Amino acid sequence: MKTMQLKNVVWKEGKYFVAQCLNVEVSSFGTTKVEALKNLEEALSLYFEDNNEPEIHDVESPELGVMTLK
Repeated sequence: MKTMQLKNVVWKEGKYFVAQCLNVEVSSFGTTKVEALKNLEEALSLYFEDNNEPEIHDVESPELGVMTLK
C-alpha cells in the first residue's frame, strides 16, 4: 500500500471516543483517544486491503462548525 496522509476527527460520545476519517467513510471507537485512533488505523488498513478502488475525498482545511436546524 502506498503512503497516504488522511485527516481524521476524534470526539467523546458517552463513555467512548469516536475516531472518524474524513477522506473515506471509515470510523472506529475506543475507551481513550489513543485507542480510538489505533482502532481507526486498523479499520483503515482493512478497508484499503479489501477495496481495490477506494474513493478518497480530498479534504483541505476542515473546520468545526455549529449549525441549528429548525
